[in-house]
Amino acid sequence: MKARSSSREIARRAEVFKALGHPDRLRIVDELEDGERCVCELVEAVGSGWSTVSRHLSVLRDAGVVTDEKRGLQVFYRIALPC
Repeated sequence: MKARSSSREIARRAEVFKALGHPDRLRIVDELEDGERCVCELVEAVGSGWSTVSRHLSVLRDAGVVTDEKRGLQVFYRIALPC
């Protein structure tokens, strides 16, 4: 029999689903399925402005969906969740 998830784990999962609940964020995750991308590539792929894409990336990062790495002046994102 499977152990029940804690309230904290359920809340964490809900944050992931909430973060994925916007079409542009799903596009970003879709782009990252093929490997890491810099913000400039994601801006082009999503078709929104820099500030909008940065805001979406922040939501995804805070939910643990993506992780980032700064290299020089560029920031690269990759999927952090195993699923």
